[in-house]
Amino acid sequence: MRIPIYLSEKIIYLTDDPQIKDAKNSFSLKEVTLKFILKRLKDPDVIELFLYHHNSNKLLLNFRKKIKTVIAGGGKVINTDGDVLFIYRNGKWDLPKGRIEKDETIEEGAMREVKEETGVKKLKLIGPIGQTYHLFKRNSETKLKITHWFDMSSTYSGKLSPEENEGITKVKWLNADKIQKVSKKSYANIRSLLTEKINAI
Repeated sequence: MRIPIYLSEKIIYLTDDPQIKDAKNSFSLKEVTLKFILKRLKDPDVIELFLYHHNSNKLLLNFRKKIKTVIAGGGKVINTDGDVLFIYRNGKWDLPKGRIEKDETIEEGAMREVKEETGVKKLKLIGPIGQTYHLFKRNSETKLKITHWFDMSSTYSGKLSPEENEGITKVKWLNADKIQKVSKKSYANIRSLLTEKINAI
C-alpha cells in the first residue's frame, strides 16, 4: 500500500512495502519527526520521501500522531454537459472544498462548501470517491488536511459566484480539453483525483 501526502509538487509516501526500506529517501515512520520530514522536503533534490511501517493499518494513524489534522470535504461536480466545476484561487485551478464543522457530517460539510465557494444550485451528492492528503501551513504551523471527496452532479445553468472572502476569484465549468490545458496550473492531488488515481481507504 502507498498513501500519497502532497506538499506542493513533492510527495510523501506512507508505505508498508518492505522493498522500500532500503530505497533512497526512505525512513522508518515511527522514528522520524515532523521537523525531520519537512527539512528533507526543503532539499531541492528530494521530490519523493518514503516513510515505512510494516502494518498498513497504522500508516496514517502513526503519521497523524506527528501533526495536527484538519478534516475537509469537497466535490467533483459534473453538469449535464459533462463539464467539471472548478474554482480559481491563489493562482491555481482547484475543486471546491472546505473544512467540516463540528455539527455536520462530512457529506453535509462537503455539500455546504461546494455551494458556498461556487454559488452552484441544484446540487446532488452521488457518492464518495476517496480521500486526498496534503500538508499546508497556517499561522507558522504545518498541518495535515484530509479531504473527503464526493462525486456530485448539478443541472444548474445559472450564474456562478466565487466566494471572494475565501480568495476565490473565478468559478467555471470546464470541459475535458480545458481541464487538460489548465492541469499545469492545478495541484498534484487534484490532478490525481481527476484521473481517478485516488487513494481510497
